Amino acid sequence: MTNVLDRLERSLGDGGSGTDERVYDITIIGGGPTGLFAAYYAGERDMSCKIIESLNQLGGQPAALYPEKTIYDVAGFPEVLAKDLVARLVEQALQRNPTVCLGEEVLHITQEADGVFRLETTKGVHFSRSVLVAAGVGAMTPRKLRVPGAEALEGRGLAYQVDSLESYQGARVLVVGGGDSAVDWALMLEPVAREVVLIHRRHGFRAHESSVKRLKASRVRVMTPYELRALHGDGRVTGATIFHNQTDEEEELELDHVVVSIGFEMDLGPIRTWGLAMDDQGIVVDTRMATSIPGIFAAGDLVSYPGKVKLIATGFGEAATAVNNAKIFVDPEARLFAGHSTSRKR
Repeated sequence: MTNVLDRLERSLGDGGSGTDERVYDITIIGGGPTGLFAAYYAGERDMSCKIIESLNQLGGQPAALYPEKTIYDVAGFPEVLAKDLVARLVEQALQRNPTVCLGEEVLHITQEADGVFRLETTKGVHFSRSVLVAAGVGAMTPRKLRVPGAEALEGRGLAYQVDSLESYQGARVLVVGGGDSAVDWALMLEPVAREVVLIHRRHGFRAHESSVKRLKASRVRVMTPYELRALHGDGRVTGATIFHNQTDEEEELELDHVVVSIGFEMDLGPIRTWGLAMDDQGIVVDTRMATSIPGIFAAGDLVSYPGKVKLIATGFGEAATAVNNAKIFVDPEARLFAGHSTSRKR
């Protein structure tokens, strides 16, 4: 991992902030899993590449929001921690020495008379022959609890993500939510915590069926349909009042921690002003991952097309499709598909 960090430091030094006059073959907006794989694949197509990431680290949402969460639906990994998957993706991407710009948000994209795209950011200006938007679903912030006691106890036993499993050792934990993240957190906390209770406002879960099956076979106390009425504590979480939302019957829980996973507030921010065709699901693309503006491609969770499935694994395939078509846009004489990586000499 040290070599990876060294390469990242060198990449940042190549043009990490301010105006960079060099014109790149492709600039990738977003350094999450899709953007990282796209950077690697751009190297495979011998394209000069830059990544612009608004966060101060690569890895996108898995690194920033759920580094300790286990991911089960990435090909080749029966299970993998988000932080470990990100580390492997960063290592793979940096093999091709892309320029990496962190803590920099793209505000405007315009096209100059010669066809080169001009990207204005919060730190400077960048130039590129093609652009790949791989910004996930934009800025994501956890949806907050709106119950008595929540605001005062945030960061004092109330959390919206699990940064370190060790801090829950031997604790009494309440998990709130019914999606994949809530179920996965409960399962990951079960062998660490003394007691785990999961409440969800409905009988059914939105998580993957296999995860729900594991949950029901675990020692997690699952309570449905229950909701949180209030949190208690004097400087730190000590308990909660929950209630059955059909009978209004209340129950008091003694707790050390509460982990809430009830969704996210999402904001595409400046992306909406770039002139790209969009619908309710995100940026509209065709089968080439091309947007309504020639030369600008998109991949990952923010793209929209019939049958779209929002998975990291899906984003990888979309990234390869987008890069191959960007190669043709930059160099019309190039082949769309250059062959399998196993068929080329290193």
